[in-house]
Amino acid sequence: MESMEQKYQKLGDILRSMDKVVVAFSGGVDSAFLLKAALEFLGPDRVLAITADSETYPVREKEEAIALAKELNAPHAVIHTSELDIPGYAENPTNRCYFCKNSLFDHLIPIARERGYAHVVFGAIADDLGEHRPGLQAAHEQGVRAPLLEAGIKKSEIRHMSRQFGLRTWDKPSFACLSSRIPYGEAITALKLSMIDQAEDFIIQLGFRQVRVRQHDNLARIEVPPADLAEMLAVADTVHAKLKEIGYTYVTMDLKGYRSGSLNEVLPAEQQAVHAEAVK
Repeated sequence: MESMEQKYQKLGDILRSMDKVVVAFSGGVDSAFLLKAALEFLGPDRVLAITADSETYPVREKEEAIALAKELNAPHAVIHTSELDIPGYAENPTNRCYFCKNSLFDHLIPIARERGYAHVVFGAIADDLGEHRPGLQAAHEQGVRAPLLEAGIKKSEIRHMSRQFGLRTWDKPSFACLSSRIPYGEAITALKLSMIDQAEDFIIQLGFRQVRVRQHDNLARIEVPPADLAEMLAVADTVHAKLKEIGYTYVTMDLKGYRSGSLNEVLPAEQQAVHAEAVK
């Protein structure tokens, strides 16, 4: 079994073989670690981080990505995309994530070619193997590489090495695009995404690190980790008032607490693993 150090050196070999890379950079745990490694093994003149800003991307995440790229002294660009412009995306099908990633790569690949970067890379990891990950399918079809996955690096190892390297993302909670808060088959709109973003940002500002506001028509279903349920109840009046102001008619708390991809629970059992929430 390879050690973390051996896997990291393998990652370096993979990156060096690519020469120059564009990193799809969301600012999450995995893409931050990938960017840090690319800068170390290739140097800043051979790396370009690109963040896609769209309706489905939380404002705070964009701001954190910009700040982190600056901390790492990484060449960085923010491009504007719109998943809602993708035919069929707004209808919210169960394979929504495939179209999102495919569109992202459609934007990044031409930029890489125009600027002389040999490859586009993104932060898929070894843990993603064995699950149906639409992003991996889109990447395979478009020739986009996943160096962390190729090196066999797992999430726990990324967090451990990120802490060693002083990356502040080492203990950052996983997040997924805002569309993942809307049940499959319910239309995705810019208004819904904005409401979700505002609601989650408010709750995060109250001190909750992990939160999902699932939107069911005019009802908000708040998920926080089970250990935080009592704390959420303590500020229930404040949260209720703010979310009513944002536009929700009903504000509820899920007593089971936060779990990744809870909207998949309405799917048949054989489909739930297939449609795991795409976290970054």
